[in-house]
Amino acid sequence: MIHPFRARDGRALAHGRRSAGTLTLGTAALVALGLVLTGCSQESGATSPDDVVGQGYVSGDGSVKTWEVSDRDEPVALTGTDFEGGAVDTTEWLGDVVVINTWYASCAPCRAEAPDLVALANDRGPEGVHVLGINSTDDAGAALAFERTFEVPYPSIEDTRGEAIAALEGSVPLQAVPTTVVLDREGRVAARVIGRAEGSTLGAIVDDLLAESA
Repeated sequence: MIHPFRARDGRALAHGRRSAGTLTLGTAALVALGLVLTGCSQESGATSPDDVVGQGYVSGDGSVKTWEVSDRDEPVALTGTDFEGGAVDTTEWLGDVVVINTWYASCAPCRAEAPDLVALANDRGPEGVHVLGINSTDDAGAALAFERTFEVPYPSIEDTRGEAIAALEGSVPLQAVPTTVVLDREGRVAARVIGRAEGSTLGAIVDDLLAESA
C-alpha cells in the first residue's frame, strides 16, 4: 500500500505529454483511492480531495509532479556502494539526465515497472540518460536475484542505513516505494513519480529534460 501524501503544484503529463487541466474533486477522490491501492507501504492518516487537486495528472499508477527550471532546488549528490561492491557517485553524471528509482525485490509495483526502467536504461543510455536504483530493504542476495531476473543493466545503491534516501529527501518528499525521481543535467530534481512509473511517462520526462540546455 502507498503512503498518503501532500503534494503541491504540479504540471500534468498525459500519454507522455503535459496537460494544463485541473483535476475535478471527483477525479481527485479516485486518484487518492488508486494511490492507496497501488503502492507497497502505508502510514496511518487520510488523504482529503484538497491534497491532490491541482497536483498533477495520474498516469497509470503513478502521480506525476514536475518542476519548472526556475523552481528547481540545489543539485542533489548521491553516493554509495552497489550490491556488487562498486562505487556510485551521481556527480560523475553531471551534464546528463539521471533517473533514480526506489525499490525492493518483493514489491509488486517495483517488479511491474522494472522492464520499463531496464528498457529506458538500455535505449536511452547513448543519449546521456542514467538509471540508478536505491534499495533500503533487501540484502545482497535478494537484490541481486531481482537484478538477474529482470536483466537490470544499471546499479542500485545498497542503502539499509538510509543515507541515500535521506540525501534525496532533502530535495523531494519520498512517500512511497516505488518512487522515481528524475534529475536534470545540473543534478536538480525536475520530476517525481509516486508509485509505478509508466515507460511512456518517463520517456516524455526524459525527452523534455534532454531538450533543455546543459
